[in-house]
Amino acid sequence: MEKVLLKNIDNPDSATIKAYEAAGGYQSLKKALDLEPKKIIEEVKSSGLRGRGGAGFPTGMKWDFASRDPKFPKYLLCNADEGEPGTFKDRPILEKNPHLLIEGMIISAYALQAERGYIYLRGEYPHARDVLEKAIAEAYERGYLGENILGKGFRFDLSVHQGAGAYICGEETALIESIEGRRGQPRIKPPFPVNVGAWGMPTVVNNVETLANIPYIVEIGGEAYAKIGSSDCPGPKLYSISCCVEKPGVYELPMGTSLREIIYEHAGGIKGGRELKAVIPGGISTPVLTPDKIDTPMDFVSLPKIGSMLGSGAIMVFDDTVCLVRVCWRAMRFFEHESCGKCTPCREGTGWMRNILERIENGFGREGDIELLQDVALSISGKTFCPLGDGAANVVLSFIRNFPDEFEYHIKNKKCSAGEE
Repeated sequence: MEKVLLKNIDNPDSATIKAYEAAGGYQSLKKALDLEPKKIIEEVKSSGLRGRGGAGFPTGMKWDFASRDPKFPKYLLCNADEGEPGTFKDRPILEKNPHLLIEGMIISAYALQAERGYIYLRGEYPHARDVLEKAIAEAYERGYLGENILGKGFRFDLSVHQGAGAYICGEETALIESIEGRRGQPRIKPPFPVNVGAWGMPTVVNNVETLANIPYIVEIGGEAYAKIGSSDCPGPKLYSISCCVEKPGVYELPMGTSLREIIYEHAGGIKGGRELKAVIPGGISTPVLTPDKIDTPMDFVSLPKIGSMLGSGAIMVFDDTVCLVRVCWRAMRFFEHESCGKCTPCREGTGWMRNILERIENGFGREGDIELLQDVALSISGKTFCPLGDGAANVVLSFIRNFPDEFEYHIKNKKCSAGEE
């Protein structure tokens, strides 16, 4: 398919407003401002666009909830806190096509009648911050931001709010807490942000990739957009792929493209021609898959049927030299470090699982450790304020379920069956 989200990024000047306008940029905004806000929401609903941040919630439905709330002001927040290990799909938009995101946010804000927006950017993306701030300044100069945009009587102000490197702030309510100046920790839901969000007002939080789809939906219409890719989860999708492949990177493909096609046709296959051992399909918090599952379409509907999730679409590929117990242990080190500590099951459970996995990996595993890991994981799952605890539990349960022999070998032989030290 023709590139939409990554269009024109090979142009060395792609981040400038001049290059963006030359490629047709901001035409969708001009079209949108001639429409009623409700019409734009209906187009987004008919497009079938689902949030690209991981949850896959229907975007138009979220907008509809917020727009129906009579309270003002309303806020639009862009979640650019791309902290999931293996995920780097939003980075090309942020650094090479920032005006696509900005245009998408202005259109979205008009549909919601929100006058204030923030791009919440992860602390580890300093270059993206510089690019975004320059692009926002250009948009103000052109009259796309600020008062009376394009003479249509609509106002929208936008700025970048950079985080401090906390993975938890990728969760929408923790993100809101951080923007408000408090410690980034999740809130209890309900109430949901669409009704009680930033500063207690109706707030829509959308991912970078989600918002970058909006200009294209306005351009071609929701009905045409719904015909791209999977019927249940339409539209283009950015997949980031890393680890043991010949050509790691970000690929824009129709939603529903199979794992096999992404790995072997686009990413060049397994590095060095080795054998595929395991795949994590949507970032480290999504359950691992065995090689016999790679013909599954990469979308929000198909992956849950085989016990995993699309998540952010961050594919991590492991060949037959990789120790999966070590992968699981390192993942748990991440979750333990990034747990905000608000709820006991996550705060204590991630550390407990990390400790057991570390013991197994270093040759001190005991009989009963596998069962203990499963018991701890099940004691976390579904009992936390946010999905971080569920993600940690998913990692452990899926690795043990799909690769039990590897854990048993470690415990019995005090070393790895993959031959790693």
